[in-house]
Amino acid sequence: MNNTVYLYVFDTMADWEIGYLTAELNSGRYYKKEQASSRIVTIANEKTLVTTMGGLKIMPDINLKECSMASTDTLILPGGDTWTEAIHEPILQIARKCIQEDILVAAICGATVALAQAGLLNSRPHTSNDLEYLKMICPAYTGEEFYIKQPVVTDGKLITASGIAPLEFTVHVLKALGVFDSQTLDAWYSLYKTQEAKYFYELMKSE
Repeated sequence: MNNTVYLYVFDTMADWEIGYLTAELNSGRYYKKEQASSRIVTIANEKTLVTTMGGLKIMPDINLKECSMASTDTLILPGGDTWTEAIHEPILQIARKCIQEDILVAAICGATVALAQAGLLNSRPHTSNDLEYLKMICPAYTGEEFYIKQPVVTDGKLITASGIAPLEFTVHVLKALGVFDSQTLDAWYSLYKTQEAKYFYELMKSE
């Protein structure tokens, strides 16, 4: 099944946090043989040019009003410098609806801060960049007992990650989507994490 992955894009978006993930989703190069590559749709508040933190220009495919997510779809929320601003309230409303309807939501770095401030992390396991920072910057956050000090945490259909864990974030999302064989995913992660050639050959064999 070719499910749709909605990628929220905005000015200051942290390119590198989702770079590994989007490359594998779009190319499908290591997907299971029967699995088609994923369809990535970029969404934004408006269909106007977005400039990422790395200076890349992205023209969103659709605006938020055009976004209608099915139960098999995925919402990816990258980090960026502006997540504490009101401009992201519309996407947070969509994220809230997805979480309520058990649609996969994957947030990294600043996006986890926004979810915390929106009260969406108060009663379920999660992580972020730092617990003390989260408590300091998010008055509405009361989920300290559910905070797990790990690079990434998956709780059902919600994935949260630290901004310095793009590899681990990618692994958790790919696992949640079920598009890689487990052996392939292990080899992929080990190759990029250790830079050891043996994992490249394991990855090639696992295809």
